[in-house]
Amino acid sequence: MSLEVQKKEKETTQSLVRRFTQKVQKSGILRLARSIRFFQRPKSHQMKQRAALRREELKREYERKKKLGEI
Repeated sequence: MSLEVQKKEKETTQSLVRRFTQKVQKSGILRLARSIRFFQRPKSHQMKQRAALRREELKREYERKKKLGEI
C-alpha cells in the first residue's frame, strides 16, 4: 500500500509534507506498521500466573525490607 502526493502549482514544500503526513495518518499505515513492529506473542495462562506470583513475592519482599529500614 503506497501513497503518492503530487506537488500542486505554487505549493510550498512544507504544505506538501503536511498533506502527505495527513494522508498517511488517515490511511492507517503507521498504525499497521507499529502493530507489526511491536507485536508480542500472547502469553499462556501459566506464564501469566507465574508473573503474577513473582510480582506478589517481590512486593512482599519490598514491604519487608521497607519495614526493617533496609531501603
